[in-house]
Amino acid sequence: MCRACIRAQMEFLASDALRGRGSGSADELVAATYVASQLRQYGIMPAGDKGTYLQRGMILKQKLSVPPQLRFAVSGSAGQPIIWTHAVQMLALQLSHNKFRGPLQRIDMENSTQTQTGFTGAVVVVFGSDESKIQSAIGTAMEGGCAAVLAPASTGTLKHWDERARELPALAATIEGGETAALGGEGNVFAIRPEVIADLRGVPDGTLVEFDATVSPPEISYTWNAVGMLPGRDPALRKSVILLTAHLDHLGIGKAVEGDNIYNGADDDASGTTAVLELARALGSGARPRRTVIFALFGSEEAGGLGSTWFEAHPPVALMNIAANLEFEMIGRPDPKYSRDALWLTGWDRSNLGPVLAAHGAGLVADRRPEEQFFARSDNYVLAKKGVVAQTVSSFGLHADYHQPSDDLAHIDFRHMAIVIGSLIGPLEWLANSDFRPAWKPGQKP
Repeated sequence: MCRACIRAQMEFLASDALRGRGSGSADELVAATYVASQLRQYGIMPAGDKGTYLQRGMILKQKLSVPPQLRFAVSGSAGQPIIWTHAVQMLALQLSHNKFRGPLQRIDMENSTQTQTGFTGAVVVVFGSDESKIQSAIGTAMEGGCAAVLAPASTGTLKHWDERARELPALAATIEGGETAALGGEGNVFAIRPEVIADLRGVPDGTLVEFDATVSPPEISYTWNAVGMLPGRDPALRKSVILLTAHLDHLGIGKAVEGDNIYNGADDDASGTTAVLELARALGSGARPRRTVIFALFGSEEAGGLGSTWFEAHPPVALMNIAANLEFEMIGRPDPKYSRDALWLTGWDRSNLGPVLAAHGAGLVADRRPEEQFFARSDNYVLAKKGVVAQTVSSFGLHADYHQPSDDLAHIDFRHMAIVIGSLIGPLEWLANSDFRPAWKPGQKP
């Protein structure tokens, strides 16, 4: 393990020179090109487009051309049809579709006896005042296959209502071919002013709700991944792949906070990118492993996992051959909820991967914050939804510098990074030389 290498990687990736590595920006391309150069230096073979280390993904984005409306097939208290317009009664926070219709179905978070099932195709209305319970209900409805969720606007949304209202909403970005990213892009979610959503309390379940919005022609942009491969030496095992990943993008240049407008993303996720590079250096410096190891650094995670979605649609090997994926996300600081240099693994109870790696010396423990739904908030989820045993390693302690310009090198604990990365080298060498095939536990595959 090379402490100087870890610091050197971080000092470039999280420097002001990269201007925050904004998703799909020229700065993201610089970061991807740098990562590619490091993979070559470590003896890792290219696994990107046309014999290079880079994958270029085409992204399609569509904005709505007029403020959209929700229409309810029922009259309000004044005898007029209920029609809600974006920026007035509601904000369209997330849109996968410009058209949908479905029967209204309620979730009342103040009625603990209500059964919360059977949401397929429904437009779900959430009633309640506890914001954490409302977020949980939104997740439940979306996992249940609802057409849309209407929920009371949070305190934060109300605070920034006028700012959000000035922008017409956009459909979730898709990659070329029409696939929507899995991170925050699926489903339709609307924030409703609390005094307005109360008007629906007397509206019966089953009332038809319709949404029909006009969209502008798609805008084309690009994102970049850096992908390298260490081919396995064992003819019987080389088709079995261990995939080590992180995202190399962040938020770029944004609103200034205390005079700083560069969102360096040192912890998020220069730290994870650095971990993958250090593992590439370590694994590439010894005898080739029996299995193939792929190192993939994704672009546009912050835009909804678009880089990993492109990778999933254009993998260098068949997805069925990927035995396991470990994503590294925010390991630059210790999590105060755990022992000093622990790493937690999202979805610990979903598969046998974490316990087996821990048994071989990895400093991995279970994620104790299930309410944060971290398993579904990183690039691993894109691959997990396709069947790959894919989980995220992290030590994010919910620090206040998350998505702020202050997530910079001054706040990185390099001692912690060196210890946790070092703790994984041996276990991953074992995994890359083992015929152990990780598996989802019954009923736990997403």
